[in-house]
Amino acid sequence: MSEPPTYRAIDIAYTLHMRGDLAAAETRYHAIIEAAGDEAMDARNNLVGLYRDQHRWAEAEGVMRDALAVSPADPDWRFRLGCSRLAEGDFAQGWPLFEARRGITRGRVPVPPLPFPEWRGEAVDSLLVWPEQGFGDVIQFSRYLPLLRARGISVTLACKAPLVRLLSPLAGRVEALRNGMALPAQDAWCLIGSLPLICGTTLDSIPPSALTRPAHQGVGLGVVTRGDPNHFNDANRSLSDEAAAELLALPGVVSLRPEDTGAADFQATAEIIASLDAVISVDTAVAHLAASLGKPTWILLPYLNPDWRWLRGRPDSPWYPSVRLVRQPASGDWRTVIDTVKQELAERAA
Repeated sequence: MSEPPTYRAIDIAYTLHMRGDLAAAETRYHAIIEAAGDEAMDARNNLVGLYRDQHRWAEAEGVMRDALAVSPADPDWRFRLGCSRLAEGDFAQGWPLFEARRGITRGRVPVPPLPFPEWRGEAVDSLLVWPEQGFGDVIQFSRYLPLLRARGISVTLACKAPLVRLLSPLAGRVEALRNGMALPAQDAWCLIGSLPLICGTTLDSIPPSALTRPAHQGVGLGVVTRGDPNHFNDANRSLSDEAAAELLALPGVVSLRPEDTGAADFQATAEIIASLDAVISVDTAVAHLAASLGKPTWILLPYLNPDWRWLRGRPDSPWYPSVRLVRQPASGDWRTVIDTVKQELAERAA
């Protein structure tokens, strides 16, 4: 007769967690952590998720700091704490911890194997700026490129092909990433996401977008209802089919998905956005693009895992003055979000 299965303490706690018995799961996670055994770090990881899903941010941070006290060099915990600090607007602590992103196990940021050194802010004549993460990240941080040129630095930006035309005015040279590409010799290189740290960015000193803003207001409403399905949080950040259909049925709406517009790159999408009055988008690259162009932009944010760059509890964004952030009040509640947007559109038109 076979032996009955043996369940680990972490398995029992996680089962309770997934069943929605959060109080019992929380108690068991704490017991596992206090026992300081092999399952303690897994319990910390799951406990952070439990707290984050309830927007208990301070308690989640407490667990992160506890984990770092045990493993101070762990890049995953450093990165997670960094994102949490950035979300609170604490850039002084957040940017240095954000550097750990290059070592995290999920979504690792590749560091280019280049024969010249990484830039730390010292005087240089030429600099290669290397892209990372998604299109939206590169658009957001492209605002730093003119600041580098103002220092007298010759800037070469490497980026994926869909961004080349859009960002070409911001750097001396823009190169499309491709296999076997030959890059010119530079004095140094840096990741584009490290520029806020190097430039000493605080919540009050975020530089404005450097993209050229449309000269006229335009007519119509651009809409983006979903992002890249490969994004780790896409199930939460993309609209439900019902909510998407309701937005797309609004008067004067234009879908900004490249499949619908035929846009070959972000410059083509920017030209379409320039002809519109406003944009409504989930948290994806087109939201960054519209906001960078100064268009009135509603960005619809999920309750679960909202990105750090939109901070917490704010309806506005210090990164983009033309943005209105509309947040889910509860997980999956797009109904309230859509009703809010429709009401604000009606008030704007009145």
